[in-house]
Amino acid sequence: MPNPPHHANTHTRRTVLKSTTVAAASTALLPDAASGAASPAAANPGDVVRVTLSVNGRSRVVDVEPRVTLLDALRERLGLTGTKKGCDRGECGACTVLVDGERIKSCLTLAVMRRGSEITTVEGLADGDRLHPVQAAFIRHDAFQCGGCTSGQIMSAVACVREGHTGSEAEIREWMSGNLCRCACYQNIVAAVADAAREVRR
Repeated sequence: MPNPPHHANTHTRRTVLKSTTVAAASTALLPDAASGAASPAAANPGDVVRVTLSVNGRSRVVDVEPRVTLLDALRERLGLTGTKKGCDRGECGACTVLVDGERIKSCLTLAVMRRGSEITTVEGLADGDRLHPVQAAFIRHDAFQCGGCTSGQIMSAVACVREGHTGSEAEIREWMSGNLCRCACYQNIVAAVADAAREVRR
């Protein structure tokens, strides 16, 4: 399920993390198939679990506590700081990444829950020096100012185009509404998404 429109997102980071603690603890008890190493016998807050994540086509091993979010694992453990920490409550969308092709807010999921998933961050979009069509469109349309939300906007836009939700300006606005821009570049963002969609369809 893609990022829902902002007004439909009624969960806070606290409630989501509370609801997933038990599931994450259970996940942490399982062996990490990629590394072949068994996880600790108990998943207390201070325990460390070795997790193998597939990020931008590469297998990456990180040692994290079960409560560490995917956002913090990407930024603090793997150094992929293109994924931004904005509100840290699932409200702004600055931390949006793709997991198995679907956009999610990485501050609302735990790293241990994403073993076996294919994670794509903004660093994984370009093909060498060749930008992804969405990245190029954001530059052409000057669809950013401070840049704080830009990587999340781009990741959400990639999914929006792939999902086919670009039939009109109103549709783009609706399906991008889970990503907030404090600089109010919405008109430029919508234009960039529409432009990228046209380029992808060629």
